[in-house]
Amino acid sequence: MADFPEPKRIQTNGITLSVHEAGPKDGLPVLLLHGWPELARSWLNQIGPLAEAGFRVIAPDMRGFGGSDAPKDRYLYGIDTLLSDMTGLLDALDIKKAVWVGHDWGGLIVWPASLLVPDRVAGVIGINTPHLPRPPASPVELLRARFGEDHYFARFQEPDAPEAALEGREEDFFKFVFARPPKRITKTLPASATHLLNRFADFTDRAERNIAVPAAERVHYARAYARSGFHGGVNYYRNVTANWQRMEGVDMTVHQPALMIGAELDLFLPPVFMEGMEERIPDLQKHVIKGCGHWTQWEKPDELSTLMVSWLKKREDGLRNR
Repeated sequence: MADFPEPKRIQTNGITLSVHEAGPKDGLPVLLLHGWPELARSWLNQIGPLAEAGFRVIAPDMRGFGGSDAPKDRYLYGIDTLLSDMTGLLDALDIKKAVWVGHDWGGLIVWPASLLVPDRVAGVIGINTPHLPRPPASPVELLRARFGEDHYFARFQEPDAPEAALEGREEDFFKFVFARPPKRITKTLPASATHLLNRFADFTDRAERNIAVPAAERVHYARAYARSGFHGGVNYYRNVTANWQRMEGVDMTVHQPALMIGAELDLFLPPVFMEGMEERIPDLQKHVIKGCGHWTQWEKPDELSTLMVSWLKKREDGLRNR
């Protein structure tokens, strides 16, 4: 198993983040942003290859996760606050610009970063999460209309109830949520994916061969969430509508170089969602990892690292000079 750098405590934007760093200080900065329900540790298998290739790697536990502060107030998790966390982190490290890399919810931060704080973004790598056009209504309302009130985006708007359903059952939850994908994508999402609060208890006896994240690693997740609680991550979802409102009138064109890495078997974000991204990102390279589901860093770690390092190396001079 790869080594994981010891965390540093860095103050930014009124909170303290737990941040893992690796690689030379004069390397091109690469900022790795995890998703939900994840941690900076989700990048365990990418940090080493990136650092060995000469890049300065920065992987924080995001606000609300792991060793970072997790304020209770739901209004402290909107996109502008999250971006201020990251620009403040770069300031603390004396970094002007970085390549921002995001998976899952991290992707929902790095793409807006390229639009809202473009002077801090040298380039973008989206993993699983594409840069989509702003929808005509809040994603919460669109998903509620399609899947009903039990879709987790809708359930996560409720005060306290999602946390109450998950807290104390951390080990069971991570056995459920880190499932390997089916052998092929179907047109209809399984209820276990869309209605997870209702269904996760039905899958806690899942065999290890069907779980993407190894048992020894899931222990870190379970312990971290037992300490911090689930409210931080759930509060990201409670800001989906506010974030959608925030992007009204924003030009969705990404002017930085970008790499989009999709996963063939991702139930939540299938590669079809990558179609048309070129219309919004003139300088875009796309790749789809075969036989991979949503947890790309764990399911295909070497292929993912190779794609990231290769693109960064090819574009390094230009990224440094942006």
